[in-house]
Amino acid sequence: MDSRSLALAASLSMSTLLGACANAPGNAPRDSLARIAQTQTLKLGYREDANPFSFKAADGTPAGYSVELCKRVASSLQSQLKLAKLDVQWIPVTAVTRMQAVSDGSVDLECGSTTRTLGREKQVDFSNAIWVEGASFVSLASSPIARAPDLNGKRVGVIPGTTTEQVLKGLPSRGVVPVFVTVQTHTDGIAAVRDGRADAYATDRLILVGEVTGGPAGATLRLSDDYLSMETYSLMMRRDQDMRLAVNRALAETYRSGEITRVFRQSFPPGTVPSPLIEAVYVLNALPE
Repeated sequence: MDSRSLALAASLSMSTLLGACANAPGNAPRDSLARIAQTQTLKLGYREDANPFSFKAADGTPAGYSVELCKRVASSLQSQLKLAKLDVQWIPVTAVTRMQAVSDGSVDLECGSTTRTLGREKQVDFSNAIWVEGASFVSLASSPIARAPDLNGKRVGVIPGTTTEQVLKGLPSRGVVPVFVTVQTHTDGIAAVRDGRADAYATDRLILVGEVTGGPAGATLRLSDDYLSMETYSLMMRRDQDMRLAVNRALAETYRSGEITRVFRQSFPPGTVPSPLIEAVYVLNALPE
């Protein structure tokens, strides 16, 4: 065999080897939908402490508004990919770990209370909007802090890396300079207020409403009337346009069909109705095929 034939044979052998490695069971495709189809597994990240959006229920299972939406997305993905079965794995994440879990592939989709921002879009991708929310804060009912200007000089608990932290960092431009108390979870933030480590805890308002109305311990808390910001929530995923389209197709169908009404009623207390802003989210994102 001459040198040219040897080189060609070596090239073909290497191509065959690389192809076999790429298709081996332990080497799932980087493309999200291809990997999900190959493994017949969907990894969903959820928060254990972001009630009523994403939390661990009393029986230990994931629950909440975002979780219910992701269950519909999972069913739609199984149909879109024409899979006989789809194993859905629920993986706990926190406000601190959620973006890394999405980026490194630990989860395919994060089902929590994550605000879509341009800064975050440098690293990850987002679905169309699922909610509109604003940040606020709670304090002890025995020493209430009613308005945002009253946070000046006060110790305010906040989870680092959140949009609420960015909002608080912008308060000095309004003459309000809080003292930051770092917490890692919503549970820790509420505890910090109750045990005196912080004068207030700031996060998304509906999560705080759940804390204040969720039981006897909530009676010790006072929810501020002020909104610190207005933000939109989305489902977070890796930067993959095909995956984003598939997720948005699932959400649009949920909105168009009216299934979102069932999701809403399952997720919030009886008698709760969507605000005009939330209804607008559903109408504007009920995209046609």
